[in-house]
Amino acid sequence: MSRIERLAALEAEVSKRVLILDGAMGTQIQGFGLDEADFEGDRFKGWEIPLKGNNDLLNLTRPDIIKAIHRRYIDAGADFFETNTFSATTIAMADYKMEALADEIAEEGARLAREAADEASVELGRPIGVLGAIGPTNKTLSLSPNVNDPGFREVTFDDVRNAYYAQAKAMQPYIDFYLIETVFDTLNAKAAIKALLDLEADTGEAIPIIISGTITDASGRTLSGQTAEAFWNSVRHARPWAIGLNCALGADLMRQHVAAISRVADTRVIAYPNAGLPNEFGEYDETPAQTAVHLEEWSSSGLVNILGGCCGTTPEHIAAIAGAVQGKTPRAVPHFSGHKMRLSGLEPFELAG
Repeated sequence: MSRIERLAALEAEVSKRVLILDGAMGTQIQGFGLDEADFEGDRFKGWEIPLKGNNDLLNLTRPDIIKAIHRRYIDAGADFFETNTFSATTIAMADYKMEALADEIAEEGARLAREAADEASVELGRPIGVLGAIGPTNKTLSLSPNVNDPGFREVTFDDVRNAYYAQAKAMQPYIDFYLIETVFDTLNAKAAIKALLDLEADTGEAIPIIISGTITDASGRTLSGQTAEAFWNSVRHARPWAIGLNCALGADLMRQHVAAISRVADTRVIAYPNAGLPNEFGEYDETPAQTAVHLEEWSSSGLVNILGGCCGTTPEHIAAIAGAVQGKTPRAVPHFSGHKMRLSGLEPFELAG
C-alpha cells in the first residue's frame, strides 16, 4: 500500500471514529532492563562517554527491541505509531557526542517503523500509519539558559531549523506524517515547521504535519508562556492535519486544555496524556482502566479525534483506550470558510463540517 493509499484510508477512518495512537516508548524500553552493552552494541563498544539512556541509538544497536515495541502497540489497537526518533537531531545527539550519527539514527528509526507497520498491515488487513517523531531538542530559542544574561541563546533559529531539516529528510521515505511533539517552546516548533515546509518545497513531496504542545504545569501555559489557544494560533499557519497536547500532565489535569484547543481549532484534535503524574520514585501508577475512563469521557464529550498515551503508558493502556472509545463519534471539525488543510499527494481540500 502506498503512502497516498494509506493516508486516504486513514482519512476515511478518522471521519468515522476516534483513531488510536501508540503509547510510551521509554517505558517499554525500561522494561527490557538494558545495560550499557546493549546501547553500545559491537559498533560503539568503548565509546568515549556512557551511552545508556540514548534510546534512539537502539535503532542501530537493538533494532529487534524497537521493532518489537512497535508491534506491541499495533496489536493493542494503534492505528498509527511514532518512530523512535524523539532525539534524533544533531542538537540532541551532541549530549552523547553523536552528532554525526543523527541522520542515520533518524533514517533507521523510520525504516524500522515502516517495516513493522507494513508487516502488521498485511497480517491484520488494515492500514497502519507511521508518524515521524520530532522532539523539541534540549535547547530553547525563547528562553536563556543563563539567568544572568536574558539575551543569551545556545542555538540560533537557523541551527534548530537545519537540525530539523536533516532529521525530516532522513525520515521522509518511510513515514506518513510528521509529528512535531512535546512542544514547550513555540519558537522551536516554528523552526521545525519551517524545516518541513522548506523540505516540501525542495522535494515537491507534501507530508501531513501533526503538532502537539505541552502544558508544563498548573499555570496552564507552555514553558514559553502560551495558553493552549495561543499555541494553536501560533502554529495554525502550518495547516496541521491535527493539533493537540501530550506529556507533562495526566488526563485529569490535561482535560481543560484539550477542551480549549477543541473549541478553537479548525482541524482535528489529538491528545495523549501521561499515565497520571509520577510518584516519588518517578514511576506512573495510573492503571489502564483509570486512563481509559478519562479518555472515554473526552470522546463522549466530542473533544477529540485521535487518542493515545505518553509517559508511563503501556500497550495495556492503549488497548484499554481503544476499547473505551470504540463506537464513539469523533469530534466534528468546524468548517471555517477559506481554510485549507494539506494532505500529501492530494490537492488542498476544504474541511468538512
